[in-house]
Amino acid sequence: MTASGPAITWIKVEKPTFDLLGLVLGSFKLAGVLLLAAIALGLILGGSLILSRRRMAAPPLDDVSLHLDSR
Repeated sequence: MTASGPAITWIKVEKPTFDLLGLVLGSFKLAGVLLLAAIALGLILGGSLILSRRRMAAPPLDDVSLHLDSR
C-alpha cells in the first residue's frame, strides 16, 4: 500500500440491453417444440390405445345380444 491508498483497477462493462425480439422468438420456438412433442405423444398414445382395444374386442355374442342367430 502506498501513501495514496490502495490501487483501483477499472474494468469497462458494456451497458446491458433487453432483447425483446430474441425473447419473443425464443418463446415461440419453445412453444413450437412443446406443441410437436404433444402431438407426437398424443399420436403414439392414441394409436396404442386403438390397437390394444382392437385386440381385446368383445365376442360377437356378448351378454347384451339377443342371440337371434345362435340356432
